Amino acid sequence: MTPELWLLVVGAAVAGFVQGLSGFAFSMVAMSFWVWGIDPRVAAVLAVFGSLTGQLVAVFTTRRGFRWPALWPFLAGGAVGVPIGVEVLPHLNADLFKLILGSVLVVWCPAMLASSRLPRISRGGRLADGVAGAAGGFMGGIGGFTGVVPTLWCTLRGMEKDRQRAIVQNFNLAALSFTMLGYVATGAVTREMWPLLPVVAVALLVPVLLGARLYVGLSEAAFRKLVLSLLALSGVAMLVAAVPRLLA
Repeated sequence: MTPELWLLVVGAAVAGFVQGLSGFAFSMVAMSFWVWGIDPRVAAVLAVFGSLTGQLVAVFTTRRGFRWPALWPFLAGGAVGVPIGVEVLPHLNADLFKLILGSVLVVWCPAMLASSRLPRISRGGRLADGVAGAAGGFMGGIGGFTGVVPTLWCTLRGMEKDRQRAIVQNFNLAALSFTMLGYVATGAVTREMWPLLPVVAVALLVPVLLGARLYVGLSEAAFRKLVLSLLALSGVAMLVAAVPRLLA
């Protein structure tokens, strides 16, 4: 295999394991590998496809219930955010966006990890949940980062791990499906990309299953620390991807 193909496979495998364990973060982890040798436009499409494939595997192996009253505000917000993200993608300075969001995650998540008691937000109700869903949908439209904002928001809500996983997992599945359809409809998935899609799917399959099995044994505290750590690393990955191109 070529070095680029090895990079693609390794990135998909590591990202698949993390996604199976945490329920999100495929795009962030994969991008931290792919940024070193894969065209950003190709990586964005593969990240969405890999995230969607991992969610489809996880939803059948780590079922945590379907809580419609808690889920629908996120889905409603995502339905607004995804098409906006897909539409503005060709015109958006994605690197600047990643720089801003990555900086917030790198500062905020370690601070939450270091605190003895996580702050909990009880206000805002379904409207605030919908805004978090819209932000997640928008980020999905520009590169498959659907889970970052909803996961952070559920953590700030103080949700227990199975409830949080159910919301984020089902939201990601819906948002990523619409994002992938949007990419296909707008021609973002080129003829050269199609042969790479099954490579990503095969590379992530077993790691997703392994991660999902390990998830079952995590305590609430361990899961919360894992989520915050991954969010912080997601911020680092965004900065690693964005800063060199902004400086150039």
